[in-house]
Amino acid sequence: MTLQQAAAQDETGDVQALLGRMTEAWNAGDAAAFAGQFTDEAAFVSWQGNRDSGRAAIEASHRLLFAGPLKGARMDEDGDSTVEITFLAPDVALVVVDEVRVSNSPTALVITLTAVRRGGRWRFASFQNTRKTAEATVTVTAG
Repeated sequence: MTLQQAAAQDETGDVQALLGRMTEAWNAGDAAAFAGQFTDEAAFVSWQGNRDSGRAAIEASHRLLFAGPLKGARMDEDGDSTVEITFLAPDVALVVVDEVRVSNSPTALVITLTAVRRGGRWRFASFQNTRKTAEATVTVTAG
């Protein structure tokens, strides 16, 4: 393994750890910890198309959600889920998580995030999730 490969593995691990912290905060219903995984200016778009602009708005909306319709809900990756991390630049990663399930919904989600590293710390600058439908079974990749 080269030094570059080792560094890439470390960075991938750092982004995976960020994703893990976000999931743990969601599962704990901790809006402050959940929002803490995002940049100050992050964009959060829900599957319904609602948009939160900034960490404070993400925290406020999730505080309401975790106290209301998402109380006790857990975010779990399905056994068939995949996590793809693609580095667009040394400090920017595209993260796609397929087949995420929230315990209070029978529908799987696809979550797309942008992770950025600032001051040595990774955080998410964007989050968007989409509900999968039965028709959404084809994935096209360039090849």
